Amino acid sequence: MAKKTYDLLFKLLLIGDSGVGKTCVLFRFSDDAFNTTFISTIGIDFKIKTVELQGKKIKLQIWDTAGQERFHTITTSYYRGAMGIMLVYDITNAKSFENISKWLRNIDEHANEDVERMLLGNKCDMEDKRVVPKAKGEQIAREHGIRFFETSAKANINIEKAFLTLAEDILRKVGAYKIRWKKNP
Repeated sequence: MAKKTYDLLFKLLLIGDSGVGKTCVLFRFSDDAFNTTFISTIGIDFKIKTVELQGKKIKLQIWDTAGQERFHTITTSYYRGAMGIMLVYDITNAKSFENISKWLRNIDEHANEDVERMLLGNKCDMEDKRVVPKAKGEQIAREHGIRFFETSAKANINIEKAFLTLAEDILRKVGAYKIRWKKNP
Protein backbone atom coordinates (compact mmCIF):
# COMPACT_ATOMS: atom_id res chain seq x y z
CA MET A 1 0.00 0.00 0.00
CA ALA A 2 1.30 3.47 -0.90
CA LYS A 3 2.41 5.64 1.99
CA LYS A 4 0.19 8.67 2.55
CA THR A 5 2.28 11.80 1.97
CA TYR A 6 -0.05 14.23 3.77
CA ASP A 7 -1.86 14.61 7.10
CA LEU A 8 -5.05 16.31 5.91
CA LEU A 9 -6.92 16.76 2.63
CA PHE A 10 -8.84 19.99 2.01
CA LYS A 11 -11.18 20.33 -0.95
CA LEU A 12 -11.32 23.94 -2.20
CA LEU A 13 -13.50 25.41 -4.92
CA LEU A 14 -13.04 28.48 -7.14
CA ILE A 15 -16.30 30.04 -8.35
CA GLY A 16 -17.31 33.24 -10.11
CA ASP A 17 -18.26 34.60 -13.52
CA SER A 18 -16.50 33.50 -16.68
CA GLY A 19 -13.35 35.50 -17.42
CA VAL A 20 -12.64 36.77 -13.89
CA GLY A 21 -9.37 34.82 -13.71
CA LYS A 22 -10.21 31.72 -11.64
CA THR A 23 -8.00 29.46 -13.76
CA CYS A 24 -5.15 32.01 -13.71
CA VAL A 25 -5.42 32.29 -9.91
CA LEU A 26 -5.24 28.49 -9.65
CA PHE A 27 -2.27 28.16 -12.03
CA ARG A 28 -0.38 30.96 -10.29
CA PHE A 29 -0.82 29.18 -6.96
CA SER A 30 -0.25 25.60 -8.12
CA ASP A 31 2.44 26.07 -10.78
CA ASP A 32 3.62 29.66 -10.23
CA ALA A 33 2.70 30.30 -13.86
CA PHE A 34 0.60 32.85 -15.74
CA ASN A 35 -0.86 32.42 -19.21
CA THR A 36 -2.13 35.46 -21.12
CA THR A 37 -4.28 33.34 -23.45
CA PHE A 38 -7.90 33.08 -22.29
CA ILE A 39 -9.32 29.60 -22.67
CA SER A 40 -12.69 29.13 -21.03
CA THR A 41 -12.91 26.23 -18.57
CA ILE A 42 -15.29 23.55 -19.80
CA GLY A 43 -17.17 22.13 -16.84
CA ILE A 44 -14.59 21.64 -14.12
CA ASP A 45 -10.87 21.07 -13.66
CA PHE A 46 -8.63 20.64 -10.63
CA LYS A 47 -5.06 20.90 -9.35
CA ILE A 48 -3.37 19.57 -6.24
CA LYS A 49 -0.80 21.34 -4.12
CA THR A 50 0.54 20.24 -0.74
CA VAL A 51 1.39 22.94 1.78
CA GLU A 52 2.68 22.83 5.33
CA LEU A 53 0.77 24.68 8.04
CA GLN A 54 1.16 24.38 11.80
CA GLY A 55 3.45 21.39 11.32
CA LYS A 56 0.88 19.49 9.25
CA LYS A 57 1.17 18.53 5.59
CA ILE A 58 -2.08 19.58 3.98
CA LYS A 59 -3.03 18.42 0.52
CA LEU A 60 -5.15 21.07 -1.20
CA GLN A 61 -7.41 19.69 -3.90
CA ILE A 62 -8.49 22.85 -5.72
CA TRP A 63 -11.42 22.64 -8.12
CA ASP A 64 -11.76 25.27 -10.84
CA THR A 65 -15.34 25.67 -12.06
CA ALA A 66 -16.68 27.04 -15.33
CA GLY A 67 -18.37 30.40 -14.84
CA GLN A 68 -20.88 30.09 -17.66
CA GLU A 69 -24.52 29.49 -16.75
CA ARG A 70 -24.74 26.48 -19.09
CA PHE A 71 -22.38 24.54 -16.79
CA HIS A 72 -24.27 25.51 -13.63
CA THR A 73 -25.83 22.08 -12.99
CA ILE A 74 -22.47 20.34 -13.40
CA THR A 75 -20.49 22.73 -11.23
CA THR A 76 -22.94 23.09 -8.33
CA SER A 77 -22.60 19.37 -7.56
CA TYR A 78 -18.95 20.10 -6.65
CA TYR A 79 -20.02 22.50 -3.88
CA ARG A 80 -20.91 19.53 -1.66
CA GLY A 81 -17.94 18.42 0.34
CA ALA A 82 -15.98 21.60 -0.35
CA MET A 83 -14.32 22.84 2.83
CA GLY A 84 -13.40 26.23 1.36
CA ILE A 85 -14.83 28.30 -1.47
CA MET A 86 -13.11 31.25 -3.13
CA LEU A 87 -15.56 33.54 -4.86
CA VAL A 88 -13.69 35.54 -7.51
CA TYR A 89 -14.73 38.71 -9.30
CA ASP A 90 -12.81 41.00 -11.68
CA ILE A 91 -12.18 44.57 -10.41
CA THR A 92 -12.40 45.76 -14.05
CA ASN A 93 -15.83 44.16 -14.61
CA ALA A 94 -18.79 45.63 -12.71
CA LYS A 95 -21.14 42.80 -13.77
CA SER A 96 -18.85 40.16 -12.21
CA PHE A 97 -19.08 42.11 -8.93
CA GLU A 98 -22.87 42.53 -9.18
CA ASN A 99 -23.18 38.75 -9.58
CA ILE A 100 -21.50 38.08 -6.21
CA SER A 101 -24.89 37.93 -4.49
CA LYS A 102 -25.99 35.22 -6.96
CA TRP A 103 -22.82 33.21 -6.27
CA LEU A 104 -23.30 33.61 -2.50
CA ARG A 105 -26.85 32.25 -2.87
CA ASN A 106 -25.43 29.28 -4.80
CA ILE A 107 -23.05 28.60 -1.89
CA ASP A 108 -25.94 28.78 0.60
CA GLU A 109 -28.04 26.42 -1.55
CA HIS A 110 -25.43 23.85 -2.55
CA ALA A 111 -22.48 23.90 -0.12
CA ASN A 112 -22.10 22.57 3.40
CA GLU A 113 -23.35 25.01 6.02
CA ASP A 114 -19.93 25.37 7.67
CA VAL A 115 -17.91 25.94 4.48
CA GLU A 116 -15.20 28.61 4.76
CA ARG A 117 -15.79 31.36 2.22
CA MET A 118 -13.46 34.01 0.85
CA LEU A 119 -13.97 36.85 -1.63
CA LEU A 120 -11.22 37.72 -4.14
CA GLY A 121 -11.19 40.89 -6.23
CA ASN A 122 -8.86 39.75 -9.01
CA LYS A 123 -6.82 41.72 -11.56
CA CYS A 124 -5.76 44.40 -9.05
CA ASP A 125 -2.69 45.04 -11.24
CA MET A 126 -5.06 46.75 -13.71
CA GLU A 127 -5.66 49.84 -11.56
CA ASP A 128 -6.16 52.05 -14.65
CA LYS A 129 -9.15 49.89 -15.71
CA ARG A 130 -10.65 49.50 -12.20
CA VAL A 131 -14.44 49.96 -12.00
CA VAL A 132 -15.05 48.24 -8.63
CA PRO A 133 -13.54 50.20 -5.71
CA LYS A 134 -11.69 48.11 -3.12
CA ALA A 135 -14.04 49.49 -0.44
CA LYS A 136 -17.02 47.83 -2.18
CA GLY A 137 -15.33 44.42 -2.00
CA GLU A 138 -14.44 45.00 1.64
CA GLN A 139 -18.01 46.04 2.39
CA ILE A 140 -19.71 42.99 0.86
CA ALA A 141 -17.19 40.70 2.58
CA ARG A 142 -17.90 42.40 5.91
CA GLU A 143 -21.67 42.07 5.38
CA HIS A 144 -21.29 38.33 4.84
CA GLY A 145 -18.63 37.77 7.49
CA ILE A 146 -16.02 36.51 5.05
CA ARG A 147 -12.39 37.34 4.32
CA PHE A 148 -11.45 39.55 1.39
CA PHE A 149 -8.28 39.96 -0.67
CA GLU A 150 -7.52 41.85 -3.82
CA THR A 151 -5.35 39.63 -5.98
CA SER A 152 -3.50 39.56 -9.27
CA ALA A 153 -2.57 36.26 -10.85
CA LYS A 154 -0.54 38.15 -13.46
CA ALA A 155 1.55 40.16 -10.97
CA ASN A 156 1.39 37.44 -8.29
CA ILE A 157 -0.24 39.67 -5.66
CA ASN A 158 -1.86 37.99 -2.62
CA ILE A 159 -2.41 34.66 -4.40
CA GLU A 160 -0.43 32.46 -2.04
CA LYS A 161 -1.55 34.54 0.95
CA ALA A 162 -5.22 33.99 0.04
CA PHE A 163 -4.89 30.21 -0.36
CA LEU A 164 -2.83 29.80 2.80
CA THR A 165 -5.22 31.99 4.80
CA LEU A 166 -8.19 29.93 3.61
CA ALA A 167 -6.36 26.69 4.47
CA GLU A 168 -5.48 28.07 7.93
CA ASP A 169 -9.12 29.04 8.53
CA ILE A 170 -10.22 25.51 7.61
CA LEU A 171 -7.48 24.00 9.77
CA ARG A 172 -8.63 26.11 12.70
CA LYS A 173 -12.23 25.05 12.09
CA VAL A 174 -11.45 21.33 12.01
CA GLY A 175 -9.62 21.73 15.30
CA ALA A 176 -6.38 20.24 14.03
CA TYR A 177 -4.30 22.44 16.28
CA LYS A 178 -4.70 24.21 19.61
CA ILE A 179 -4.91 27.98 19.78
CA ARG A 180 -1.59 29.41 20.91
CA TRP A 181 -2.82 32.89 21.76
CA LYS A 182 -3.88 32.17 25.32
CA LYS A 183 -1.80 35.11 26.57
CA ASN A 184 -4.16 37.61 24.91
CA PRO A 185 -7.75 37.44 26.22
